[in-house]
Amino acid sequence: MAKTVEEINGRILQGTAVVLTAGEMTSLVRERGAKRASELVDVVTTGTFGPMCSSGVLLNTGHSSPRINYKEAALNGVPAYCGIAAVDLFLGATASGTTPCYGGGHVIEDLVSGRTVYLEATGHGTHCYPRKELHTSVNIHTLASAELTNFRNSYQNYNVAVNGSYSERQTYLGVLKPGYGNAGYSGSGEYSPLINDPFFRTIGTGTRIFLGGGTGWITGQGTQHSPEPMRGPNGVPMEGAGTISVRGDLKKMNPRYLRGVWIKGYGVSLSVGIGVPIPVLDEEMAAFTGVSDGDILAPVVDYASDYPQANGRVLGHVSYRELYSGEITVQGVHSKTFSLSSRKMGEEIALELKNRISAGDFLLSVPSEPLPAGRPQVCQSNAVTDHLMSS
Repeated sequence: MAKTVEEINGRILQGTAVVLTAGEMTSLVRERGAKRASELVDVVTTGTFGPMCSSGVLLNTGHSSPRINYKEAALNGVPAYCGIAAVDLFLGATASGTTPCYGGGHVIEDLVSGRTVYLEATGHGTHCYPRKELHTSVNIHTLASAELTNFRNSYQNYNVAVNGSYSERQTYLGVLKPGYGNAGYSGSGEYSPLINDPFFRTIGTGTRIFLGGGTGWITGQGTQHSPEPMRGPNGVPMEGAGTISVRGDLKKMNPRYLRGVWIKGYGVSLSVGIGVPIPVLDEEMAAFTGVSDGDILAPVVDYASDYPQANGRVLGHVSYRELYSGEITVQGVHSKTFSLSSRKMGEEIALELKNRISAGDFLLSVPSEPLPAGRPQVCQSNAVTDHLMSS
């Protein structure tokens, strides 16, 4: 029997809702089947934690006396964008300052941690905003407002990066050894939020989520959202596919789930924790949320040639189960795998979200508009059935 979000919220408030993490749901579906799981479970919680470069904070510092209209500004030496309004700033996670290993993501971590951040700003001076220079300190408490804004996060699936050249390559997916010596990836497998609702039946504009330790909302599709990717027979995308844009109050977040990072040869970024609750409305949603690491196939791409040239070539596909094993085979070579995202943190986020829902502290929301998602013909090629890489 189908359920509604309203009915599930009623059970949450009554303390009778059955909430499982994505990993727990995978085990239940395997043991009892999707139909029975849909009858038993109300909500499945997901989680992911890793570098999300399309992130930043929208800050309002409040007015100084005399007032100033920012034309140039920097926080701890990291430049912020000022072309908004008088004392509004946007600081991108990948903005770099005078120190190579410190940038926008680290400033964001400093702010959410309650640390003092040094603000330098200049203005051209007007009758209503006469001040031309400002040197002061700010922190999360003195800021008038601070919003975490992420334009492209939580890819449904993503590339596995390898290097087929004869020299090392430094990429945003890590340092890649020559001759397919290793393989870098970023994703949380069966815990991945958008993988658990591959056609966005329950995810869209207005969906309430776990964001950076606090509560956030999906504001729409993320940039580079691809609604009609190549899919496996189970409907799971076999490439980057969907993304979300999100927003939340930085003042209510936790530095455990927002951390500045530096990636050698690439630059700075911000690791973000995101968890999306998936209502189990019917048997189909139970099947989707029962996805396992072995069901999710990621494309393997050569970052020495094919990725920078954007020619679309894919060497093949591997499952997340194989990636988590620590080794895959690429063109006949045994490649050690490593991840820029943390599966352990993804599981922690899913568990934390489960606990909040079970305690009645987090209700589900019905999106005002679903994210775009097509249902194209699925891929039935050997890339799905025989997906181990070979020469």
